[in-house]
Amino acid sequence: MSAGIKLIVGLGNPGVEYVSTRHNAGFWWVDCVAHDERVELRVDSKFHGVAARAGNAGDELWLLQPQTYMNRSGIAVVSLARFYKISPEQILVVHDELDLPPGAAKLKQGGGHGGHNGLRDIIAHLGSANFWRMRIGIGHPGDRNEVANFVLKPPRQEEQRVIDDAIEASLKVLPLLRKGDFPKAMHQLHTPPKPKAVSTEAKS
Repeated sequence: MSAGIKLIVGLGNPGVEYVSTRHNAGFWWVDCVAHDERVELRVDSKFHGVAARAGNAGDELWLLQPQTYMNRSGIAVVSLARFYKISPEQILVVHDELDLPPGAAKLKQGGGHGGHNGLRDIIAHLGSANFWRMRIGIGHPGDRNEVANFVLKPPRQEEQRVIDDAIEASLKVLPLLRKGDFPKAMHQLHTPPKPKAVSTEAKS
């Protein structure tokens, strides 16, 4: 089994005006982890973001939300990763994904940036694309000229519900990611739950 995740980076934009926008799905995910781990994200200027350490000695997990705005996320990631000697393979970047519908969450390692400015900058700063990505589906506006406007607006109420469900489901594989059991994590996340059996017995 390979080394597990040591750093989770949630992507988003700082500022109250962006808190509820689709582009901040990565921030939402990391907020949930911080809540579950009972840690508080605090401003850490040397890492250009807000950060927290969860877990025990030998089983540490760093949480990071870059505060540099999306298109400069890489400087925060590389600062923390180099300081704690965390390799790209031990990093999970959580981000909004236009190519997945709301309610979907997919895990993958490596690949391109797909036009996502946060991923583009992280790849450039790390000098590697071999980090893990948790892709939180937000859907696509249907017109690429509308993408910038779309990601900087909040999801509709029905979209937010299923995005929250996807975040909850994807958080359940975090223990596997920390152990480095990536195949099992992907299988669990990507396998839809079996429909509940419906009883066909006649009611008396």
